Amino acid sequence: MRAVQITEFGGPEVVAVREVPEPRPHDGQVLLDVARCGVNFADTLLRENAYIASVALPLVPGGEVVGRTADGRRLAAIVESGGYAEKAAITEDAAFPVPDGVDDVAAVALLAQGLTAWWLVGRVARVQPGDSVVVHAAAGGVGSLAVQLARARGAARVIATASTPEKRALALSLGADAAVDPATRDLTAALCEANGGRQVDVVLEMTGGRVTDQSLAALAPFGRLAYYGMAGRVEPEKVSPRALQRRSLTVSGFWLTHAFARPEVLTEAYAEMAAQVADGRLRVVPGGDYPMSQVRRAHEDLAGRRTTGKLVLDPSR
Repeated sequence: MRAVQITEFGGPEVVAVREVPEPRPHDGQVLLDVARCGVNFADTLLRENAYIASVALPLVPGGEVVGRTADGRRLAAIVESGGYAEKAAITEDAAFPVPDGVDDVAAVALLAQGLTAWWLVGRVARVQPGDSVVVHAAAGGVGSLAVQLARARGAARVIATASTPEKRALALSLGADAAVDPATRDLTAALCEANGGRQVDVVLEMTGGRVTDQSLAALAPFGRLAYYGMAGRVEPEKVSPRALQRRSLTVSGFWLTHAFARPEVLTEAYAEMAAQVADGRLRVVPGGDYPMSQVRRAHEDLAGRRTTGKLVLDPSR
């Protein structure tokens, strides 16, 4: 079968389409004919050997797939690897039925990014009615969904950040009340100004460095910052427990991998979001449907922050 394979770590030039053996499903697995596979920022880190988890080469990357099984079931699934391929071995416990009315791009978008957004908003940051919520990278896959999920949970004000006017306009169209450029010198002041001069209750953050530090400074007493990535690749300053105590703040981390210890919650979350997509309450932003033969361009566009929403690969092309 055709698949994207990495045989050495490096830039986009190391991803190449090759002929590789079909995967052999183990107990509890089934073979899926892949219609689309998701492309995530984490894939670019994995390609460079800079991801939070270690990997061994050679490797077929890709952690999200949607397609059909031999018995005709349409499933979306998260896999440890192997998604950038015509076929993938998926674990039934990590697979979700895809209802009518949810296309392939949306089905994939609700996996790593959708489930992350759902867990951040509802379980980690615990957004409550009346909260003010900052969503960084609000035009991206997680952010674009988190803006809408926070609004659906009753957030009184959603403040988006995004790096270009076009991305900020997209965030506003998804329901954000205000949009801020994260490169603003005094981001703390900009976030508070966007909240009517008041500090904010919740920040969903995946950039790192000064963005994390200045977002933490913008939190009101009892505020919560949920940290789920470091796209800027710069560590924020160390958080002082005494500084947290002074304002009764909570800083938490989240990695979707740990949520798979609770498959029943993930199944509930996926079904809930899929139903919202099907009836129009939740909008998935397509970010590019790339032929698998153009996987390098997909990685270049994603790493260059030229994309919005959900990127996918089409293994048939």
